[in-house]
Amino acid sequence: MYRKHLISFCVVLLLGYIGMGQEKGVNWLSFEQLEDSLAVKPKKVLIDFYADWCVYCKKMEKVAFRDPDVVSRLNNDYYVVKMDAETTDTISFGGGNYRNKQLGKKRRPTHEIALLLASRKGYPFSLPAVVILNEKFEITARYFEYLSPAKLMEVINE
Repeated sequence: MYRKHLISFCVVLLLGYIGMGQEKGVNWLSFEQLEDSLAVKPKKVLIDFYADWCVYCKKMEKVAFRDPDVVSRLNNDYYVVKMDAETTDTISFGGGNYRNKQLGKKRRPTHEIALLLASRKGYPFSLPAVVILNEKFEITARYFEYLSPAKLMEVINE
């Protein structure tokens, strides 16, 4: 009996040791958490807008946002927000309240924040949408395509 417990204990320790050096994933924030974090320490921001029906959004989640180099770079140098572009939540940010004003009006209603940050003049809103902001919360780049791990690394290393 003692030997069985000792072996189990050793296996648990070994698995814990193996997992210690691995990145756990991107440290996703909400807009509310982002506002608090920016107040303490300004950093670049990456916002990933997605929807449950978006195939390329899901692929980015499974591939690009799990790449160890991407995860490490994002967690060290960026605040990273993941937002459902169709959420029905009211979001408080920067002294304002933002909501999905298209609810009940469109088949795929888009939240006000997504429209403000990830719209392009002359084009309908589309996903996936990744928005990069500098430390002053000014938009520096927008991407409306699937970003592979290599392409995402290029984007976040600029």
